[in-house]
Amino acid sequence: MERLNISLEDVKVVYDGPEGVLWELIMGEQIHVGGFKSSMELVQKAGIQQGWKGLDLCSALGAGCRFLVKNCGVTMCGLDGTQTMHQKAQERSQAEGLADKIELRLGDVTEIPWPDNTFDFVWGEDAWCYVVDKDKLVSEAARVLKPGGTLAFTDWIEGPAGLSDDEAKRINTFMKFPYMENLEGYKTLIQNTGLTLVSAEDLTPEYASYVDFYIKMLTDQLSYDALKIIGDDMELFQAMGGEMAFMGQKAHEGKMGRGRFIARK
Repeated sequence: MERLNISLEDVKVVYDGPEGVLWELIMGEQIHVGGFKSSMELVQKAGIQQGWKGLDLCSALGAGCRFLVKNCGVTMCGLDGTQTMHQKAQERSQAEGLADKIELRLGDVTEIPWPDNTFDFVWGEDAWCYVVDKDKLVSEAARVLKPGGTLAFTDWIEGPAGLSDDEAKRINTFMKFPYMENLEGYKTLIQNTGLTLVSAEDLTPEYASYVDFYIKMLTDQLSYDALKIIGDDMELFQAMGGEMAFMGQKAHEGKMGRGRFIARK
């Protein structure tokens, strides 16, 4: 699959600008498919325990860290490469009275600024699709895990039916993904680090229904709010709607989806 020349700098443009606000409008603060419900499923699959220390990679608005602190009794660190997301995450952590339990840093997730064997678990939700060097990302995640520690993440992936080169280029260009890994690819990346793969689940059918849900929200309820975010540019709004409809079609064809992965060190 062709990898596009999309870098962290391109992703920063998205999340430092109106597109990032738009994704929060559609998907909530957690900015991932399934919100609270999906996060609780990942917690249960991973066996997250009270008192653990975790690291959320691509932590965005910090909602994943706050969710885990509030619902699992853990302490968290978050790492994200976008200044706007980092600043908002700090402000929201402070506003919710959780700043003493969450450490947030601005940086590159392929160069994690913590020592080896620091964390009981490393966490990610639907964001590693933005990372160019996923091999280095997973390797770094494994490095900072304590022996016996847990890697738990979800991500948007190429579905089991596979995308054509043209389909992948269209979706990745719109979403600012350098490429999407597939289920087998992530399994290989995980195993290459020496981690033991516990589970790798294809969530593509569920993912397709969520894309439909987001489109319906935008067209039936949130059109005014979305237009306001993008400067009332109706042409852009319609173009973005067309790209989301294309993604929905590919999801229903099993060509684009989502995976959930658990591994142990």
